[in-house]
Amino acid sequence: MADTSDTRTPAQIEADIKHRREVLAETLDEIGVRVHPKTIVGDAKAKVVANIDHTLGQAYVQVNRVVSDVKAQFVDDEGAPRLERVVPVALVAAGVVGLLVLGARRRRR
Repeated sequence: MADTSDTRTPAQIEADIKHRREVLAETLDEIGVRVHPKTIVGDAKAKVVANIDHTLGQAYVQVNRVVSDVKAQFVDDEGAPRLERVVPVALVAAGVVGLLVLGARRRRR
C-alpha cells in the first residue's frame, strides 16, 4: 500500500510548485514554437529540399551508371578505345552532321 502522507515542508512544496511551473512554461514555449506557422513552413521546406536532394542523388547515381555502361562499350578494361566500335559511331555521326549541313545549305537557297 502506498504512503499518502506528505512529509515535505511548505517551503519544499512551494519550491516543487515553482520548479514544475518553470518546466511547464518551457514545455508550453516549445509547443508554441513547434506549432508556429513559420516553424511549420520551415519544416515543410526542409522536407521538400531533403526529398529533392535525395531524388537528385538517385538520379546522379543512375546517370553515372549509364555513362559507365556506355563508356564500357567504347573503351576496354585498360582504357584503350575499342576501334571496332568507335569508328562506326564516328562515321555515322559525321554522316548525320553532313546531312544537316547540306539541308541547311539547301534551305538558304
